[in-house]
Amino acid sequence: MFLDDIIVFILGACIGSFLNVCIHRLPLGQSVVYNPSHCPGCGHRLKALDLVPLLSYILLRGRCRYCGTRIPARYPLVESTAAVFFGAVYQFWGWQWQSVSMWVFFAVLLAAALIDYRHKIIPDELIITGLVLGLPLVYLSGTGKLIDGLIGFLGAGVLFLIIALVSKGGMGGGDIKLSALMGLFLGWPDILVALFISFLVGGLSGIMLMALGQKGRKDAVPFGPYLALGGVVAAFGADWIIKWYWSISGL
Repeated sequence: MFLDDIIVFILGACIGSFLNVCIHRLPLGQSVVYNPSHCPGCGHRLKALDLVPLLSYILLRGRCRYCGTRIPARYPLVESTAAVFFGAVYQFWGWQWQSVSMWVFFAVLLAAALIDYRHKIIPDELIITGLVLGLPLVYLSGTGKLIDGLIGFLGAGVLFLIIALVSKGGMGGGDIKLSALMGLFLGWPDILVALFISFLVGGLSGIMLMALGQKGRKDAVPFGPYLALGGVVAAFGADWIIKWYWSISGL
């Protein structure tokens, strides 16, 4: 069991390393496959020893081996976050297709949240990849999950499309696509929990930012990070939250 945990942690860190490439390159329209990794400071091509997840950053003390440029802390943070997510999924579901599905789901959420936070976009490449991998994985998790996933996909997508039309651009196209993808992975009614958490935390954060004078009423706030947070909470706790809601509602 301990060996399995180590394997999953390493796998998550490696996926996190690839996500760093996606987070850096996708907003720039660059390939995440063909271009070799290089230092953004000096442009030197990085070798395998420079790219070991987490370990290279520690051994190099957070700096490029060739020019000394500081490596952004985002790199080890993304790798460690992905590793923790992968470990949590394994502990929750064990070795089954549901785990693989959630690994893909969390990887897409992590990349989408950070790209949207920094660039205020959610690249179509992330959504398409999540959809292409998600459909067969959700199906392999159970035909019932696929049906619930398709209902969640359509329900969340239509809801956000309506919000975008009513608000006249208050909700971006990337948010519509990401919410629909979340519906596929989470299914119905778990997607409702994810969206509720997203709107609740997003609304409270917006009020706080305006109270602190950091945002105005008409300033755009990236919603992707809040969707990602709602997706993570719902993935692990939707069943408990729904049962708790029914218990206090008396229905």
